[in-house]
Amino acid sequence: MQWDVFCRVVDNFGDIGVCWRLAADLASRGEQLRLWVDDASALAWMAPAGASGVSVHPWPEASNTVPGDVVIEAFGCELPPSFVQRMAQATRPPVWINLEYLSAEAYVERSHRLPSPQLSGPGLGLTKWFFYPGFTAATGGLIREPGLMQQREGFDRLAWLHQHHITPREGERVVSLFSYTNPAQSALARALADSPTLLLITPGVAEPTHLPTNMRTQRLPYLPQAAYDRLLWSCDLNLVRGEDSFVRAQWAGRPFVWQIYPQQDLAHAHKLNAFLDRFPPVPGLRELWRGWNGLADMPARLPPLVAWQGQCEAWCEELLAQPDLGTQLLGFTTESR
Repeated sequence: MQWDVFCRVVDNFGDIGVCWRLAADLASRGEQLRLWVDDASALAWMAPAGASGVSVHPWPEASNTVPGDVVIEAFGCELPPSFVQRMAQATRPPVWINLEYLSAEAYVERSHRLPSPQLSGPGLGLTKWFFYPGFTAATGGLIREPGLMQQREGFDRLAWLHQHHITPREGERVVSLFSYTNPAQSALARALADSPTLLLITPGVAEPTHLPTNMRTQRLPYLPQAAYDRLLWSCDLNLVRGEDSFVRAQWAGRPFVWQIYPQQDLAHAHKLNAFLDRFPPVPGLRELWRGWNGLADMPARLPPLVAWQGQCEAWCEELLAQPDLGTQLLGFTTESR
């Protein structure tokens, strides 16, 4: 099938990161993808080699394009009216999907796959379907490429680190840091002082001040998505942000801390707590996550790493029992056509 995926880059490139992963995943399964985006600049480092079956187009050109079999409106980005009108005029209108943001909140299960008949406007007569990624069998699942876990199992951590000029010392904990601006960074550094630590800092992140004497830092270049996945597989602890790296940290099966995108009405606090309510219990984890997100004071110590590691592995296995997002989208569109 021919798919049209629409994406607007709001900030931080999280939207384009998710949309590119999804497009590349579907293309790897034999689908044809057109990715319509208003700012494709991040793809130069995120996906420098592109992907077979995916073509990238600037947003305005969609106005003169014949819609494909499936149209994905990512994160409520609002399709060009002229494109919607062409969808409505088609002999066989495409399946129109509004792909929503990821959340563990209860409303996701209630709202997943609900129809929204278009009663006015250029899409009159069409139906838009809401599709919610999530963490349970009653949701749309998470992006997970076929063979991802097999790649992780065969991964050589030390060889990958060496290839990228990262050399941990004996007994040194390796931690990746990918975050928004965060005043809790110094408190994090103090919490990491319980063990020698190599802190790998991704682009755009300020370096923590007042580092403990047993902590080293190393700045990383921009990494393509596949390389970033392997960075997460290589680390003992990953600090991630937004949606894409949050999901990839879970597939890494390693201890992770999530910095959720902050919202002025504190809606992010509810989303953070909803995920923690589902995640296997780890002593001190809720306090750490809430502290890292500015919702409480940062604790002085990290949760016990061994117990945390075990719960991350158990959580990953639980997610693997559910169909992934690409598989569910393919099944839904086949049913709906």
